[in-house]
Amino acid sequence: MDRRKFIRNSSLATMAFATGISNTGLASVSNISQNKNLKVGLIGSGWYGMVVAKAALEAGGVEIIAVADVDSNHLNNSINELTNLQGTKPKGFKDYKDLLNTTDLEAVIIGTPPHWHALQFIDACEKGLPIYCEKPLAYDVDEGRAMVNAAKKAGNIVQIGFQRRQNQAFKKAKQIIEEGQIGKIYQIGANIHFNASTHDTTPQTPPASLDWDAWCGPAPMLPYSPAIGHGPWRLEKEYGNGHLVDWGIHNIDIIRTIMGFNMPEIVEASGGIFVLKDKITTPDTLNATMQFDGIPVVWEHRMWGTGDLNSEYNNGVFFYGDKGTLFASDNRIVLKTRDTEQSIIDIPTPDMQEKHVAEFINAVKADNKSLISCNTEDGHNSTTAVQLAMIAYETESKLRWDGKSILTGHPEAQKHLARPYRKGYQRPIV
Repeated sequence: MDRRKFIRNSSLATMAFATGISNTGLASVSNISQNKNLKVGLIGSGWYGMVVAKAALEAGGVEIIAVADVDSNHLNNSINELTNLQGTKPKGFKDYKDLLNTTDLEAVIIGTPPHWHALQFIDACEKGLPIYCEKPLAYDVDEGRAMVNAAKKAGNIVQIGFQRRQNQAFKKAKQIIEEGQIGKIYQIGANIHFNASTHDTTPQTPPASLDWDAWCGPAPMLPYSPAIGHGPWRLEKEYGNGHLVDWGIHNIDIIRTIMGFNMPEIVEASGGIFVLKDKITTPDTLNATMQFDGIPVVWEHRMWGTGDLNSEYNNGVFFYGDKGTLFASDNRIVLKTRDTEQSIIDIPTPDMQEKHVAEFINAVKADNKSLISCNTEDGHNSTTAVQLAMIAYETESKLRWDGKSILTGHPEAQKHLARPYRKGYQRPIV
């Protein structure tokens, strides 16, 4: 099963455009807008870039006035779809820098792969534009630090795409924990098991519509194959850096949010490519332990087999307290304490993506950063956590992080914080 089908089946179609948000939730947007649409540019109009753009239109009070993508098919298809949805035609660009120079542009959505995020984000900050940026924040840790600094300097409103912060099941889990129902928490587990789809790894000429050189940008320019192009790039080490960084990061972020964690102090990881060897370049099997405030957060994934004996537990978070255990996922919580039988509460939030984007729109129109639930620094902390876990995996070592810029435990660990850029591109200065 591929990731799109997994998300659709396990989270009640969170991407469905028709779901929408309640009129009550959007009343403030309407009042603030006074019938004036926020003029937004979309950088990266592939699958998830368009999910975010359509969520913005569903929220209302928005017009997508410009789109940039290095694949002309993506560009043309997205312009046609957006034109049908909003009734006006966005301008189209290949180079995102041309989009940033668009007259009357008031905000941007960044939906490109993470190896492009830092440059696009910082350029948008220099324009003073509000930004909705997809997760992970950056490809490497030092890029993230540079992005945090750029946002602080610009003072712009930024929302990072950790939409599970809008999820009602996880909010209920936080309430249960804060009420002390499961006692003191001593360990947390998280996982997403699924069977990854694989693609042709044969090097070949890129599609005529795709400028592969521009798509690779500051990252290494590997020979093109369908296994590392649109979609599957998530499991390519040089572009997406694997399942934990791409998808598992959502569970790590919501753990941080519920527990009030900052960054891990100690990380270690082990695993490998056992079943999907020669198909992907990141681990299909991984166990990683991240110590936050002395509490181990244990991540595991298997991208093969049948997952958990109970498929309901294939994607979610386990909180282990001395008085009980709590499982939380996108759609439900399961609670068992010493004094109560196991209880299951279904709490779906099918519109969490739409709500997260609406929150950004509200904040921009109100010019109020306090309305944002995931700012740049918070997004950086979640991104750094999973990046450190992958460095521990790569170096096969137990690492210590000072919370800022120093990683110890292996002589090669520090250099993994900043990947050299390809010739023709300049890394942002931290």
